[in-house]
Amino acid sequence: MALQARNYPPPHGIIVSIEHQQRVIRDLLGTTAIRPSDADYLTERLLANDTRCLYSHGSRQLTHYIENLNEEKVNPEPDIQVVSDFGAVCVVDGDGGLGYMACRIGIDLVLAKAREFGVGACSTGNHFHIGSAGAWTRMAVEAGCAGLTMSAHRNSPAPEKVVMSLVNSSPISIGFPSGDQPPFILDMGGSFLGASNERMKESPNAFFKALGLSAAIQMFSGVLAGIYQESRIPPRSKWSSNQGAFLCAWDVSRFMDADEFRAQMDAFIGHARAMEPFPGFNRAELPGGMEFEWERQNKKRGLFALGDDHRQQLEELAREVGVDCGYEAFEESRF
Repeated sequence: MALQARNYPPPHGIIVSIEHQQRVIRDLLGTTAIRPSDADYLTERLLANDTRCLYSHGSRQLTHYIENLNEEKVNPEPDIQVVSDFGAVCVVDGDGGLGYMACRIGIDLVLAKAREFGVGACSTGNHFHIGSAGAWTRMAVEAGCAGLTMSAHRNSPAPEKVVMSLVNSSPISIGFPSGDQPPFILDMGGSFLGASNERMKESPNAFFKALGLSAAIQMFSGVLAGIYQESRIPPRSKWSSNQGAFLCAWDVSRFMDADEFRAQMDAFIGHARAMEPFPGFNRAELPGGMEFEWERQNKKRGLFALGDDHRQQLEELAREVGVDCGYEAFEESRF
């Protein structure tokens, strides 16, 4: 059973090698003015999400990114600056570039501070999309930390709008490391239900909670990140630097023995996975569990499933920028 609200392996498509998909992504990014080293890093991030079947934040984002880079709405060569660094807290300015580049520096600082102080936090602003919030949380988890990531774009309240318009897909991700069990990776937007008067009457608490969560995400990764400063808004800014992020990590070994923590996490996650699943599902998984298994299987065989609509999107983009995706070589794998 597949629910429209999340990513799943496609029902129809072809099986492509991960190595080939890496080349396609890198070739497409090579048609922009982005630095080669930044293109390499972005390729890694998008490929990782394709591999774990998080397609919405994998190579599907290329059309959006390349369009904004080529229209000079995003700085292809940002001069990332650490504008404040005090104790366990720092602030990073993305200079109008893709948010990946600011968060790349931000997460390294956060993890270094977590190792030194037990906790590290960073706000990043003046940049474009950061990709999947879960990508940065996963980096904290891989370093033995609990991680938190939030991101927001400008969503200014207006008197003529209903307050529920503040509820949007701005993400929050929370992660915890484990041992043998899949790590816990929550990666979700602030909205739960599509807004309607009927749904509001049926489930008012869901809407109130979504409003509170979305507002908090906006404050942590929007207001605190400075995305509403006039100097960062066109026409005063040349760039469409409409997004910010908040990254945080806690070293679990500062709270309890790391091995004991992982053992207890394994017990909790293992018992949860042994429970009865949701109706229509063949197994119970906590957030991140399915992506963990899909990524493990795909990396083991060096292949992943590329859906027909996903393929069409990339081939159309490739024709526009003069790149050959070469997917016809995998047509015999059609399913």
